[in-house]
Amino acid sequence: MNTRIDNFSAPVSDNPSRRRFLGSSAGLSLGLTLGFRLGGDAHAASPKAVAAAAASTGTGPAFEPNAFLRIGTDNTVTVLSKHLEMGQGTYSGLATLAAEELDAAWSQVRVEGAPADARRYNNLLWGAAQGTGGSTAMANSWEQMRQAGASARAMLVSAAARRWSVPAAELSVREGVVLHAASKRQATFGELAEAAGAEAVPASVALKDPKDFRLIGKVAPRKDAADKANGRAQFTQDVHLPGMLVAVVAHPPRFGGKVKSFDASQAKAVKGVVDVVAIPTGVAVLARDTWSAKKGRDALVVEWDDSAAFKLGSDAILAKYRALAATPGLIARKDGQADAVLAQAPASGAGRVIRASVDFPFLAHAAMEPMNCVVQRTEAGCEVWNGEQMHTGDQFALAKLFGIAPEQVTIHTLYAGGSFGRRASKDADYVREAASIVQASGTKAPVKMVWLREDDMKAGYYRPMFHHQLEATLTPQGGISAWRHRLVGQSIIAGSPFESVMVKDGIDVVSVEGASTLPYAIPNLQVELHTPKDIGVPVLWWRSVGSTHTAYATETFLDVLAAEARQDPVAWRLRMLDKHPRHAAVLALVADKAGWSRPLAKGRKGERRGRGVALHESFGTVVAQVAEVTVARDGSFHVDRVVAAVDCGVAINPDNIRAQVEGSVGFALSAALHGEITLKDGVVEQGNFGEYAPIRIQEMPKVEVHIVPSASKPSGIGEPAVPPVAPAVANALAAATGRRAWRLPLQTEQFKA
Repeated sequence: MNTRIDNFSAPVSDNPSRRRFLGSSAGLSLGLTLGFRLGGDAHAASPKAVAAAAASTGTGPAFEPNAFLRIGTDNTVTVLSKHLEMGQGTYSGLATLAAEELDAAWSQVRVEGAPADARRYNNLLWGAAQGTGGSTAMANSWEQMRQAGASARAMLVSAAARRWSVPAAELSVREGVVLHAASKRQATFGELAEAAGAEAVPASVALKDPKDFRLIGKVAPRKDAADKANGRAQFTQDVHLPGMLVAVVAHPPRFGGKVKSFDASQAKAVKGVVDVVAIPTGVAVLARDTWSAKKGRDALVVEWDDSAAFKLGSDAILAKYRALAATPGLIARKDGQADAVLAQAPASGAGRVIRASVDFPFLAHAAMEPMNCVVQRTEAGCEVWNGEQMHTGDQFALAKLFGIAPEQVTIHTLYAGGSFGRRASKDADYVREAASIVQASGTKAPVKMVWLREDDMKAGYYRPMFHHQLEATLTPQGGISAWRHRLVGQSIIAGSPFESVMVKDGIDVVSVEGASTLPYAIPNLQVELHTPKDIGVPVLWWRSVGSTHTAYATETFLDVLAAEARQDPVAWRLRMLDKHPRHAAVLALVADKAGWSRPLAKGRKGERRGRGVALHESFGTVVAQVAEVTVARDGSFHVDRVVAAVDCGVAINPDNIRAQVEGSVGFALSAALHGEITLKDGVVEQGNFGEYAPIRIQEMPKVEVHIVPSASKPSGIGEPAVPPVAPAVANALAAATGRRAWRLPLQTEQFKA
């Protein structure tokens, strides 16, 4: 059946005379711009926005910049993406949804970032905020972008029907062309664009039956691939504006440190340096180019005030966490009476309490493009050029800093060279830093603030360090009788604008996600949380957030319990998933595709081989993975193969889903094998990829991805394949060596023969 969407408003639908004016004013050859949102007032385009729209289509002024679609007389279909493209394929996914219902030719579709305006481009799953994160882009846009395409199609068909004096029902659309089979007349989108602009926006539209999809579920080239391959793609680092200055910042070596005094004389003597100014986060050196700014910073003499700085090292933090874990925490989930069952368990033998403790380090985001941002004060307010992930938060932060209204902050969204959560800053940190340089210097010139790799590594935000304690007992039949999981770590949400929604009764939901939502049938299950408030290390979401550590703790401990129960890890998990058929189906699929029931091929002499499994749900998506490893006598090992099964609802772009899973495996392995940020006396010890290494190409396993066919609405894919990687590898290593790794990253010496 077709899905019918009613009461779908568009800002140009209310006044027919206004529509006609927008469609044919002054005899200009106009494109068709359609604006869609879920209510609220329409906002007229600024002259600059109209000019930008015209330049992008080459057709003259377009209607309004709050549209999801712009169709030019040159047949170009421009999709405006409200979400950031940072490598995850959002541009292609959103374009697919709109183009499917529009029946556009994929070759005529292009994508550009939408302006910052939460009233028109809000993330529907977040409320009145525009931004990208939580693997929500496709999930919140599934119907919205299809509606945009379907409504545009209806207007084009209506224009053609009026032109040819035929019923609209006799027309069809294919590959960007409207056709009337009976008369053999046809017209391209570009030929109809001006006339379509005068048509009424339909109050409701019928969406396609999935059996009629031509683009959704099919393989199509990514819309950002060509520009990234040939160098046309614009990242923040590519921005070069007239008179632009480049700034780098000297940050305190310890978190919470302040500038006590500084001597800028030697820095100002460096050729190209224009100014040196104190800002809230340190001292900024402004120069004509990046290298001169860096040299100026190197010559800068700063005395730091560390009286209020955080001075603990990693070992001391972990010791505090372990002490906290010895005491009960706040209850995040309680089913049955886990405390009582565990207390009654015998000290040894059958039914005894099985325990494990797991330690997770701080992790950096280490995106390929470090933090950077361009800011310029203007008569109208300010302009920002940025790989913008949190449009609304950054708009409001800069508005407050400059004392202007949020709508006076114009944000130009560029490509971002990765993020993994870092650009989704909860307090707009690096964007505010760029703006504070402009404010402190008083310059009218645009300023590009650049973080070098060491700035990104030593003065950024981190995935929190966590300590987990798990205890469980088994029934005589080999099931889990009781399970208690106690977590200790900093809250990402505390102190952020999201605290009122995402911290309930002292529980930060992202700290315990994956633990408090464990799907297995366990009658007595308790999850507790300690959130220390005296750790001064800035923390932020990191690709898959709490699931980065909860998946490892739960899935490795489950394997320990399976071994204790003398059960096959896959069959044992399946027994406990009766009430979660979606999880069970994904697990069964990965086991089948990985050949779980068949013996693993033996390695060369002296090598040990193992296979491990892990299952996890995050962001509405269920992923199961089987990893195969080979371990040498000296404990060194290689991950040979990772087989993944994923249920993410409708597969909008299957090839992109596979790419995201493959990339997630590489990203997660980097952390599992090498990732660790350590502090000594409060100072981060890692500064570049020499000390914080991503995996090398020879470490990358073969990855196979199997997508579960689904008719359900799409869920996330940017993050959910990250959590199962490390536990699947750890379980494979345990199968090969009999040894468990209770601290990440995985260390060679743990697995020596």
